[in-house]
Amino acid sequence: MSANRFRGLYASIICPMHPDGALDAPGLEAHARQVLACPGLGGLLVNGHAGENVLLEREEARQVVRIARRAAGDALIVAGVAAESSAAAARLARDAAEEGADAIMIFAPFSWAPGVDPRVVLAHHRAVHDATTLPLFLFQGSVRSGGLFFPPEVLAELFRLPRAVAIKEGSWEADAYDTTRRLAARLRPELAVMASGDEHLFACFALGSAGSLVSLAAVVPELVVALDEAVRRHDLPAARALHERLAPLARAIYGTAPPGLATPRLKACLHLLGRLSSPACRAPLPALGEAEYDALREALGQAGVEGFVS
Repeated sequence: MSANRFRGLYASIICPMHPDGALDAPGLEAHARQVLACPGLGGLLVNGHAGENVLLEREEARQVVRIARRAAGDALIVAGVAAESSAAAARLARDAAEEGADAIMIFAPFSWAPGVDPRVVLAHHRAVHDATTLPLFLFQGSVRSGGLFFPPEVLAELFRLPRAVAIKEGSWEADAYDTTRRLAARLRPELAVMASGDEHLFACFALGSAGSLVSLAAVVPELVVALDEAVRRHDLPAARALHERLAPLARAIYGTAPPGLATPRLKACLHLLGRLSSPACRAPLPALGEAEYDALREALGQAGVEGFVS
């Protein structure tokens, strides 16, 4: 198992829903294929936060992996695992493995937000790690997410899991991102540190990144790919220009309060672009109002994205 295999750019895709909240299987397959049509993307993250993972039933989460596997061809599929109990998370990991996922990503249970004992974190990760033989992606939460953000001493223990190959670094702060990057370089230099701060991809790419797994790439994959390529060829003016296009869109989706509406905003963008038949999310996520749509239209325009539908 080579960690190098998992380096690169992934789109964290949404999960299309019908207006009644039922999973839209044809819409999901079409979305996956459309995103992966962008040259430079190496794979998909499914059942992530953008994919409404905690709102899916077990069989639906399994179905998402199955559909994505069919749509992805040779592209890699990383399947998110989000559950409060370790037993439930282990079952989701085994389901994903049986449906053809190439790797598993463990999301911290939201109940850890008020605070969590490190022994709980390690036991949960070990349970999912040991449930399959698949490579493992870790996930670092935002610095503002309480117990979902792991301090360096906890990350150091997680890095020692034998099949850990990468971490989606979602601390949402450049200095914290760099701390994780340096820790991995010292303890597990082969472990891929993947940028996850949609609002500051430029900064993370410039600091050094093995790739990225972001939902912004589900809407504007070509711009995320172009930014990564510009940084890698040391073309700072081009990278800055791309950042200026991406920043307003990232702020409109992720940086506007409350941040928990990022998924409806992503779906609204895709709906505006004619790439998603319905922007519906699963309850209790709401439909957006006209003022919210206007803000997203403006941000898409600033990003230079073409293809609006009326």
